[in-house]
Formats: sequence, structure tokens, C-alpha cells
Amino acid sequence: MGVGVTRGVALRGIAGHLVDIECHVGQGLPAFEISGLPDTALRQAPQRVRAATISAGFSLNSRQLTFNLSPAAIPKHGTGFDLGIAVAALAACGELPADAVRPVVHLAELGLDGRLRHVAGVLPAVLAAQRAGCEQVLVAPDDVAEAQLVEGLRVCTARTLEEVVRGYGQTARGGSFPPAAVAAPAAAAGRESGARRVDLADVSGQHEARAALMLAAAGGHHVLLNGPPGSGKTMLAERLVTILPPLTREQALQTLAVRSLIGAVPTSGIDRQPPFVAPHHSASVAALVGGGTGVVLPGAVSQAHHGVLFLDEAAEFGGAVLQALRQPLESGQVVIARAREQVVYPARVQLVLAANPCPCGEGHGKGLLCRCRPTERRAYAARLSGPLLDRVDIQVQVPKVSLAELHEAPSDSSAAVAQRVLVARAAQSRRWAAHGWQLNSQVPGPVLRRAPWRLPSATTATLDRALDLGQVTLRGYDRVLRLAWTSADLNGRPTPSPTDVGLALMYRTQGAVAA
Repeated sequence: MGVGVTRGVALRGIAGHLVDIECHVGQGLPAFEISGLPDTALRQAPQRVRAATISAGFSLNSRQLTFNLSPAAIPKHGTGFDLGIAVAALAACGELPADAVRPVVHLAELGLDGRLRHVAGVLPAVLAAQRAGCEQVLVAPDDVAEAQLVEGLRVCTARTLEEVVRGYGQTARGGSFPPAAVAAPAAAAGRESGARRVDLADVSGQHEARAALMLAAAGGHHVLLNGPPGSGKTMLAERLVTILPPLTREQALQTLAVRSLIGAVPTSGIDRQPPFVAPHHSASVAALVGGGTGVVLPGAVSQAHHGVLFLDEAAEFGGAVLQALRQPLESGQVVIARAREQVVYPARVQLVLAANPCPCGEGHGKGLLCRCRPTERRAYAARLSGPLLDRVDIQVQVPKVSLAELHEAPSDSSAAVAQRVLVARAAQSRRWAAHGWQLNSQVPGPVLRRAPWRLPSATTATLDRALDLGQVTLRGYDRVLRLAWTSADLNGRPTPSPTDVGLALMYRTQGAVAA
């Protein structure tokens, strides 16, 4: 009896590990055993594979089949191993050329009629195969466009297991498995143009908030927009992505790899626009930062990687949900620990919070229309106070738009603002690239407080006084310095001036939810 070996990929977060799918055909009673820490979906593979092979004109029912997914110590999840298990079994039985199937990575679920079906996580799996030096992957037709986003691999496909057998039959006769047709990029271009229809020029008035958004985009800073309902907080937040620089290919693939795990990858092409994710305020901790029973899925903060995470009505989110964001905002990643594994997802985001001044939303200005009791306003303000708010660099008031502002000429477009942001980011890159940072918001505080980057005491006098009076924490002190450097970059100054420090301190303290 023979042994058949082919390959699959086991995912842990967006990191993939190459797996050898080994099949041994023994003598004895019919059996179909899978070892190597399979989950429930994978333990059900025998029923799907048996039915699919019968539909392809073969039968495994009378065989004693033993499968090992190596390395066996890594947990295996999902139905993406179905095709690899079937191919390894047919190779062990002599129905497929063992040498031809061994180096190929197989990623597809099998239907009972033998059809190859879509599986989640194809993009990170193919990226892992590329990093491991593999040269060919075989995926379902629905996953071809996603797999082709990765360069340097030969992507093949088939509609059914029977076609897979015929394709490998060509290799036995000296041919090769036919590659999949190249997907057209037209769909990606249309989607990108549709996503960019919103423009910062659509926002009437709100000059201070617009300036704050530009500052946030230039340095990668977090923002709190505080104002009454209807003042334009959501419009402003939605337009932040239109002034951010386009993603690099590597960044776009990282973002799409996270989206692939939840089945939200575009049909073709790479979307270079930063993602914008806005979960509802009823979201749980698992929905926001990731988790779940069984397979650990990415949350909203990871889906917004290299983009914007917008929490509208932020004070309505649960306290535990908001506090769960503290660690991802600091480290740029989410670490989810389980008994058998530890899953890491990327979470380098810009956080935008929007909140009303009080529960009824009318506690602005003189607050004559406000119906909230003082205790209610204090409790509402407390939801956004403390450690989370201390990580928000820019806090800005968004007042209601006046009639005069409504009829003003349109302000600068997103394209014009984005150009200024690009210039400021280029200055930051030149300054910090040698140290491994790209943005001012990524620079550790102690670096900015020591030579050669320490500012003169005359420049930081106002900030030093605020620290002595307890108006800012040490973390807040460092964040004001980062924001001051960004303001200097936007204005073309080599170092921050007292005006830049004062502006940064104002944005740091002015927009907190009123108690």
C-alpha cells in the first residue's frame, strides 16, 4: 500500500503555516482517520471527501485511510483542507501522480457532488505559501481572483474534483496543470472610484474641525469630535480616509488578508484606499477587538488596519468595549490568547470618536434646551474619560453650522488637503526613517524629551506649566509634543514653535465631553 502527500495551509490569525497532508493506505477494516489537531469542521471532512470522490468516479469506502496533518502540534481549522485530503488519498491509492501533487498547495472545500467551493482566508494562506517557497496553488473558481493578488505563484483552478483528476492526468503524460485565467481589474477600478465620491469640500463650515482632521491625517493621530447631533461629525469622519495617502501594495495586502478571513475581499484588483470601519455602538468586545468560540476571527479594529476606525455615539459603547481598545491603540496589534494557541492580528488604526455633549444632545452653548440632570451628564462624560481619552491626541468641538457658513464657498477639496498631508508625511519620513518610524504618532515620548529632539524650555513653557498643574498626564505631555511636531511639518517648519505647542495643547484639552 502507498503513501500520498500534498500540501495545505493552517492559519493562525493572518499568519499561515505550511502543512503536509499525508495519507497512508493500510490493510484492514475500512477507516478514515485524521490526526493533527483538527477542529469540528475538519473532523467532518471524511463524509464530504468520500461523497466527492464517488462523484468523481472513485471510491474510498473500502480503504483504510490514515491522514496526518504535519506539523501535528498546530491547530487546524475549517474546511479548506478538503481538497488536499482528497488529492492525498487519490495519490496514495495510485489514482494521481504522487510526484505531481506533492509540491502543490490545495485550498478548497469539497461539495458532496465534487464541486470545489470557496473558503475564507485564501489570501493569507496563499501569502504563507509564497513565503514558504511554494510555486503552485490550486483553489476554487470563486477564489482565483483573490489568490492572484499574490505575485510569484502559479494559480490553478478546477470546477470539480473530476477536473482536478483530469488536470493531474495531463502532468502524468508530460503536460502541466492548466493555469487559471487572469481576472480583469475593471471591478477594482470601479469600486475605488465609487468609494472616493465623498469629498471634504462637501462639509459646510467647521473650519476648526477640518484643520484638526488634516493634522490627524498628517501625523496619524487619534481624534475626538464632540458636538450636538447634526453638526457634521459623521461627515467629517467619513472623509478622513479621502485625505490619507493611498496604501502601498504591502499595506493593501495586509488589510485584504484580514478581510479575507471574514469573506470580504474584492473580486479582483488591490484596493489602495485605506479602510473605513464603523461598528454599531451595540458591538461586543469580540466584535470590536476579535475573538469568538472555535475559530478566532478579527474584530473591527483589525479590519480597519492601516485605515480609520470610527466609533459614532462613542459614549453609548459599553465601558468594557471601549477599554478593550487601549492595548491595540498602543501596540498596533491585538493579541487573543486561547488554551491551545495565541492569535495575533494587526491593528494599526486611526481612531475617530464622535460624541454628543450630553445624553439628549442639547447641552451645547448655553444649554438652555438640555433636559439632562447633572448626574446624567457626569455619568455620560465619565464613559469617555480616563485611560482611553488620554490616548486621543486631538479633541475638537464641532458646533452647529450657521446660515452664513452654509452659504460659504466650498472649502479645499480632499485632493488639495491630501497633497498637504503627503508633504508633511514626507518630512516625517525623512526625519524618522533611520530610526524605524514613519509618523510622529509612532515616536516614543522619551525620544522627543531628550537630545537632539528636545525642544527649548521657552518653546514648551505652556506645556510644562500644564504638566505641573496636573492638566495633562505624562502620556498626554508626550502626545502634545508629537502633535506639535506634526503641526510644524504641516507649516513647513523644521522644529515646533511655541505656537505649534500651544495649538497642540489646545486640541488636547478643549474637546472633552462636558461634565
